[in-house]
Amino acid sequence: MIVKSNFVKALVVAIVFVSNISLAQQQNTYDFLNLNVDARSSAMAGSFVSVDNDVNAVFYNPAGLATLKGKQASIGFFKYLMDINAGNASYSQKYKDIGYFAAGVRYVNYGTFDKYDENYQSQGTFGASDLAISLGYANAYKENLKYGANVKFIYSNIDEYSSVGLALDLGALYMFPEQKLNFGLSVLNLGTQVKKYSSTTESLPLDIRFGMTKSLEHLPLTVNLGFARLADTYDNFFERFKNIIVGGEFTLNEYVLLRVGYNNVERKNFKTGSSIGISGFSAGFGIIIGDNYKLDYAFNSLGNIGAAHRFNLGFNL
Repeated sequence: MIVKSNFVKALVVAIVFVSNISLAQQQNTYDFLNLNVDARSSAMAGSFVSVDNDVNAVFYNPAGLATLKGKQASIGFFKYLMDINAGNASYSQKYKDIGYFAAGVRYVNYGTFDKYDENYQSQGTFGASDLAISLGYANAYKENLKYGANVKFIYSNIDEYSSVGLALDLGALYMFPEQKLNFGLSVLNLGTQVKKYSSTTESLPLDIRFGMTKSLEHLPLTVNLGFARLADTYDNFFERFKNIIVGGEFTLNEYVLLRVGYNNVERKNFKTGSSIGISGFSAGFGIIIGDNYKLDYAFNSLGNIGAAHRFNLGFNL
């Protein structure tokens, strides 16, 4: 048996410090699915639902896969608080005229914890981790409207306890190429637990996202504006629109891109006491290496709690 203090420690690390806790304080499982995934999207605070030509759209809006200009792959790693580490990988390609197929994997390892019985006798150590595997498909309806869907397998474990979930992601992307303007909508984590940790069934962190992307005409800047967590429950309907996310990507030259972002939900959630610091703000860069490689980095502030650093290497195959 695990002593409460150690079990609570695991839950605090896995849920409070790693997850974006909703303002409505809803009780969900698999909250790691609310985390940003790759470095490019994280540098822009997760405002990624309307972005095109990026394989990591599989994690935000599978419809974006239908805009890929060729085979793409990405692999990434990020360092979180304490000894928490996470990673991601994705791949997508078009198959004849059938459509675009993709696979995405993300995991979080929360490290090792001491384990004791009810008499405070050491029982060694235990670990905790989360894993999600997405299989996606996307295609175009006529020219400007893209649509896509993922089937998602979720596995989570804390010591000898484990849980399995199945979910569906749905997405749409409408593009105005002449105006360099995109609108995106996605419904993420629509599913259920098929295996519970114990006797209690918990809900998945259902997320509805909406956003737009606009490339400016006289400035090498692309602006992303979006809303997340629109499925959360609030006393006032319009409260959910405080969940605004803004991101920008500035093309410095043909090899270097600079990125910044702001997430209003994270800024509120990571406030500690009267201090808020620069929580909710993010920044990063992308370096294009030749015709086939790209290195991305992101810094995400968690206020006084700390910061997260992400790296991704992208491939055009």
